[in-house]
Amino acid sequence: MPILLQINTIINSGSHGKIAEAIGNMVMEQGWDSFIAYGRRPRASKSKLIKIGTKWDIGWHVLQTRLFDRHGLASRRATKNLIKRIKTIQPDIIHLHNIHGYYLNIEILFAYVSNANIPVVWTLHDCWSFTGHCSYFDFIKCEKWKSQCKACPQKEEYPSSFFIDRSEKNFLLKKELFSNLSNITLVPVSNWLKDILKESFLKNSPVKVIYNGINTDVFYPVASKAIRTKYNLHEKFIILGVASPWSLRKGLKDFIKLSEKLGLGYQIILVGLSSKQKNALPKNIIGIERTENFNELVQLYSVSDVFVNPTYEDNFPTTNLESLACGTPVVTYRTGGSPEAIDSSTGMVVDKGDMDGLINAIQQIFLKGKSFYSSACRARAVQLFSKEDRFKEYMDLYQELLHLHETNAIK
Repeated sequence: MPILLQINTIINSGSHGKIAEAIGNMVMEQGWDSFIAYGRRPRASKSKLIKIGTKWDIGWHVLQTRLFDRHGLASRRATKNLIKRIKTIQPDIIHLHNIHGYYLNIEILFAYVSNANIPVVWTLHDCWSFTGHCSYFDFIKCEKWKSQCKACPQKEEYPSSFFIDRSEKNFLLKKELFSNLSNITLVPVSNWLKDILKESFLKNSPVKVIYNGINTDVFYPVASKAIRTKYNLHEKFIILGVASPWSLRKGLKDFIKLSEKLGLGYQIILVGLSSKQKNALPKNIIGIERTENFNELVQLYSVSDVFVNPTYEDNFPTTNLESLACGTPVVTYRTGGSPEAIDSSTGMVVDKGDMDGLINAIQQIFLKGKSFYSSACRARAVQLFSKEDRFKEYMDLYQELLHLHETNAIK
């Protein structure tokens, strides 16, 4: 029985945690055994789970990051223990997701990975793998990552360092560890990130784009009278925003500006807020804290007339896909791979920060009516972004890599 081991910050929560869980479920349906090693936020899973490190290990890693900008360079004992488990499991494929997040030591992990006779797949959910510090850079239009990171302008952004800037050393170390590894295939989840990789030190690595997928049997148009009643949404044109966490780069301030410019017939609902953010909202925005209640989230997508994603930094947000699957058109900024989710029949793309353009797009959808877009939205989600089809691409990639591995072994 072939064995898949995935490694990710979290398990069965958040977009990439749910992706890892779905991939594990898929390979088990194909007769594989599935393990997922994770650092934080334990949750139930159908895969066999490996907890990496302890709360103390994570706390120490956070401290090393905050004081010395050594993110990815603590957790030595935890990573050595993980490698012992890997050697015991003997996986046929190792699939990395987010290896940042205060739980792994990249030097120890990649010393093993580069010498192990095991094919490795690395899904890139952001840009951390080829920068000296940050996970995104286009919000501040930084291009140092193309040549040499140093004097990082985002030192205090995730993963925050309050004192020391080690971005130059981090950049050179990542370049040494991650470049030109013969047994690793990179999987960016958008064509935007694929093109970005061509300008980074990872440009010579094998690359295959695989879009994120969602469960279109969970996310689908549903009756939403209860939600309209619960939030008093009768006769309102509903504008939905979903993020976790909300921040400047996710466009929270743009929603507040939008609420000041729209008339009384519009209602903005934001999902995924912290309690502090919720309490600070203007009264004309309905704020909902982070929820794992899929039923309510699906009802919110379904009841909304338009999903607005004014993100300033992103790769390929699954919230766009969830909205489409529920029959709701998407308006997004021209950011990263976000526009790749839609076409002219399922939404509109607006330049970053263009409030007049954002309002115009919302009003166009208001005039045409949601019903003009709904069937096309649902069809696009089912045809292009169902998890069964997208994650089968991972299965095909695993099989291809195993075949190549076996062929090379015979030689």
